[in-house]
Amino acid sequence: MIELDLTLILMLALVALMAGFFDAIAGGGGLITLPVLFVAGIEPLAAIATNKFQAASATVSATCAFARKGMLDWRRGGPMAVMSFAGGALGALSVSYVPKAVLQACVPLLLILVAAYFAFSPKPDEQTRKAKVSSSLFCLAVAPIIGFYDGIFGPGVGSFFMLACVILLGQHLIQAVCNSKLLNAACNLGALSVFALSGAIIWPLALAMAMAAFAGAQLGARCAVRFGPRLVKPLLVSVCCIMAVKLLLDTGNPLADWLHGLLF
Repeated sequence: MIELDLTLILMLALVALMAGFFDAIAGGGGLITLPVLFVAGIEPLAAIATNKFQAASATVSATCAFARKGMLDWRRGGPMAVMSFAGGALGALSVSYVPKAVLQACVPLLLILVAAYFAFSPKPDEQTRKAKVSSSLFCLAVAPIIGFYDGIFGPGVGSFFMLACVILLGQHLIQAVCNSKLLNAACNLGALSVFALSGAIIWPLALAMAMAAFAGAQLGARCAVRFGPRLVKPLLVSVCCIMAVKLLLDTGNPLADWLHGLLF
């Protein structure tokens, strides 16, 4: 395992601070931190487990910030969070059994669809619409499925929760941001509980990054509340597009290989 010095820990903590800020608003923080952990020479399993710890810190921090402002509906969101936690834990337990190639091919396309929806829909940020599914159905089906995906793979999970809250539950954008953080925090903690038991977390690095991510998420949540849709919407669209491009450029992505063969 790589030897950690103070300079490396501080640099990775700074990365986690920025990731926590963006993640609180639009998701995608793990897309910043995880590649940096790999570049720093952290072993893959340890990098994933350590990253999940700091990611959970960021989402819990953002959730606390929104809760203090009274922006969370605990009566409806609490059971959904429990199911999201269970999905995240089950996903982490199943990580070695689900073919990653399927996720690598599908997730970039889904992220592009999320970005397109928020970019071109007529002011979804200011309207509360009629829900398409009941809270019970969302709790029993949607929350654990997205949570399961987070435990297995993860990129874009916050954006997927946000879109599900807007389309399926009829929430306006800021309400969806708040609720998506609660559900994201729950599945992060579910997956983290499995990784922690495996002993893969590098605790000195994880704690430093977690504290920085917590601070960044507090700042991001405050910015989301203060500036509202005019900040959240363009940042959400940008983050989704960047995540999609990043995943398509990853080595071995089957969709990228197929497009390369088709064009060349």
